[in-house]
Amino acid sequence: MAATSATTFSVGSTTLLGCRGSSISQSKAFGVKFNSKNNLRSFSGLKAATNVSCESESSFLGKESVAVLKQSITPKAQKENKGYANCVQPQASYKVAILGASGGIGQPLALLVKMSPLVSELNLYDIANVKGVAADLSHCNTPSQVSDFTGASELANCLKGANVVVIPAGVPRKPGMTRDDLFNINANIVKTLVEAVADNCPDAFIHIISNPVNSTVPIAAEVLKRKGVYDPKKLFGVTTLDVVRANTFVAQKKHLRLIDVDVPVVGGHAGITILPLLSKTKPSTTFTDEEVQELTVRIQNAGTEVVEAKAGAGSATLSMAYAAARFVESSLRALDGDSDVYECAFVQSNLSELPFFASRIKIGKDGVEALISSDLQGLTEYEQKALDALKPELKASIEKGIGFVQKEPVAT
Repeated sequence: MAATSATTFSVGSTTLLGCRGSSISQSKAFGVKFNSKNNLRSFSGLKAATNVSCESESSFLGKESVAVLKQSITPKAQKENKGYANCVQPQASYKVAILGASGGIGQPLALLVKMSPLVSELNLYDIANVKGVAADLSHCNTPSQVSDFTGASELANCLKGANVVVIPAGVPRKPGMTRDDLFNINANIVKTLVEAVADNCPDAFIHIISNPVNSTVPIAAEVLKRKGVYDPKKLFGVTTLDVVRANTFVAQKKHLRLIDVDVPVVGGHAGITILPLLSKTKPSTTFTDEEVQELTVRIQNAGTEVVEAKAGAGSATLSMAYAAARFVESSLRALDGDSDVYECAFVQSNLSELPFFASRIKIGKDGVEALISSDLQGLTEYEQKALDALKPELKASIEKGIGFVQKEPVAT
């Protein structure tokens, strides 16, 4: 969900993902920053902001096109915001590690993170085939330096000094598989990787993508607790894809501009535990009972929709990578001092009787700053019944994850 209602426009290889500021490339950058949200309206897809930047070199556009664009923007910008012309742009300064970087989610996610102007180092880890991915990405002319790490012996070096660790590692869903079918394989993978995170970068933001998220996040929490480094504010189950889907489907159904649509999604990240709060849609939108039922079921089953469409060739990898990149960018903006960062995520929570719950949160430099409880107030009868119905299944998934770690030894 968009963090703010402002918008961004950027040209150049380092600013394709919306962000609070654009990076300084090796070439001299030209930057203009607007205060007004209405000076220029366009959409980056990942984050809405108020910055305009034109890289003088290394752009997807030719030099002539960039020059024309500069000439068209500069006079108005200087007239309205004289103090912001040629503003100082922040340096890329954050290290991101992706664990499972050669997989179906990992590769497109790595590409999108490589495009972030806030990333200075991008470390890619997997048990095989990651060297070629890193070599390929390293040719992209964006600021971050790409390094590859293969196998358990190189995992520690991959993680040292990381600010954000993203874990998409694991096996994908196949036709006929539920997220619980993935549990035995992916649970052990997540446990092993989080143990390494605890040992090498315990202060990092940890983004869990590996399914079933309703169980793997509690697994990560238990591992971190047993390692003595658990900070609930820095552990996130990435449920952004549910929000991305909800926004997309609602915009299509109601013929709304996608940039304007914001649907909070609460609960968990599997089946009926995914609860889009359509009554809280922004802009305010009226739905028939049939539309609510149809949209809710489609959002809940969207992953299966992709699995079946791919007919055994994979699961929702591209949309998941997009959603994960959005959450990474939001985390980086929060680390960089942006005080207006909101996303939905599956986190330790007191908004229900369950120890973990997905809701809208505010993210700051130290992680979760606030749980947004207002979304759960004034629910419709349909939403309240769905919320009550999802809790037993979510509770069982959480307990399954906790029980897995309690039965297993944690590496010292």
